[in-house]
Amino acid sequence: MPIVSVIIPVYNGETTIKRTINSVLKQTLTDFELIVIDAGSTDSTFSIISQIKDSRLRVYSYPKANVAVNRNRGFEHCLGKFISFLDADDIWAPDKLEAQYNALVESNSVVAYSFTDAIDENDKFLRPCSHAAWSSDVFAQLLLDDFIGSGSNVMIRAEAFTEVGGFDGSLSNAQDTDLWFRLAALGDFVVVKKVQVLYRISASSMSSNVLGLEKANLQVIERAYAHPKALQYQHLKSVSIANLYKYLSHKALSAPPGQHNAKIAVRFLVTAVKYDKTLLFKPILYKALLKLAAMSFLSPKSATDLLNKFPRLSDTSTFFGYIKVNYP
Repeated sequence: MPIVSVIIPVYNGETTIKRTINSVLKQTLTDFELIVIDAGSTDSTFSIISQIKDSRLRVYSYPKANVAVNRNRGFEHCLGKFISFLDADDIWAPDKLEAQYNALVESNSVVAYSFTDAIDENDKFLRPCSHAAWSSDVFAQLLLDDFIGSGSNVMIRAEAFTEVGGFDGSLSNAQDTDLWFRLAALGDFVVVKKVQVLYRISASSMSSNVLGLEKANLQVIERAYAHPKALQYQHLKSVSIANLYKYLSHKALSAPPGQHNAKIAVRFLVTAVKYDKTLLFKPILYKALLKLAAMSFLSPKSATDLLNKFPRLSDTSTFFGYIKVNYP
């Protein structure tokens, strides 16, 4: 029986799936099984996976479904006492499984996670993504910010995953955050203070469905604050909502000129300020408004040329610097 079960859900991942799988097969902890859930791919994904010869690799085909459903499908085939999930376009450092396994065993925690950096479509480093270092009871920190950063990050005790019921497949987004809350209410988290997860940001992810993100995240926030463990943290709810709308503002303003929605971006910015009025005195707000004006009143080409000429104006990732992660 393997120590760790690794689950990769994939749909039309022909451009990245080989690199992703190879990052698992090169792990220093070799006692694992790799379960790939191909959810109705119509490109050459299945053919590419079939060419990889390794006894630890098993592939299962299912009809198309969201990532939460496919992760749960993968778990049904697991034999390991510990599980890790990896998205089909992300990459692990070679010691990811070993370091997280050792951390879980030594601390008796239910979840281990590591630092995450963002990469582009060509595996080029973009920016630090999540270098939070919270351990033990992290429920309050999660209320303020999903510092895990990616579903590709964690290692979970399989019995804990079963106890909380796995991922909620009814959520359109934020399934990861929802699961972290339930696991944090169950037991401790432990951090490995190394960058071990490379989270890929592509052009499609930059222009994601921000309204879907908003709806699902608000639903998850409401669920979290309704949990008995959150009774002592009700005063943090406005901070949680402010943090969410700072993130959503960044996402809305990351859409390419011509593909953005000015009304949605303005609403997100106004809501962020409503819940955190200190933003009125922060440079990021005015940089965001200038970028929005450029994208709204110039042609897409002119706006793109201007933003490329002034990359600091284009970069709204500094919103993350205003997300409050400490609680009173």
